Amino acid sequence: MGLDNVAVHWPRTGRFYDPVAPAEFVDFGEIVDLPRISAPTAALAEHIAKTGTVRATAYTELVDLLLGLENVLYATENAAEDEDPVIDPDGCAWIAGGIERFVAGHRPHGETVTFDSVSTVLRGLLGDGRLAEQQLRWLDTRLDGLRDENGDPPQWDFTCAELGVLAAFYRRCADRGFAVYADA
Repeated sequence: MGLDNVAVHWPRTGRFYDPVAPAEFVDFGEIVDLPRISAPTAALAEHIAKTGTVRATAYTELVDLLLGLENVLYATENAAEDEDPVIDPDGCAWIAGGIERFVAGHRPHGETVTFDSVSTVLRGLLGDGRLAEQQLRWLDTRLDGLRDENGDPPQWDFTCAELGVLAAFYRRCADRGFAVYADA
């Protein structure tokens, strides 16, 4: 079992959140027919088009690293008893914006997104900041924390196009006033 991020109507109108009809995402299915689209990108787009849902498990570490928080896609910033695991439309816009900025910054480094390329892009983005030295130390700590007990990095194998589709899901939710329910 993994984590699904399900588009839901915002705000809740009763005890439960109502899922958004997949028809709101049907145009994502057109991505599948684009020339030279990778299989993972096509699979993500097709799943969104059919269900209005992202299978988010594979993206959690990367999104957490890009946005600088823990369990972003799990929507666990508050204690479970305090709030439902929901990302509101503003949160969806924030997630989309972070992924979009990363993808734009990654394009000069190629289409394939790996642990090493993420590190390179983030170092470039943080190295120009006002608190560059402090932010780069933070990044090094986060990157080291993602390595396994042998010091090996995660075996990420994404493309910019795939992450663009992921960002587009959250952007669609934000633009149409939907929230995302984290169903683990």
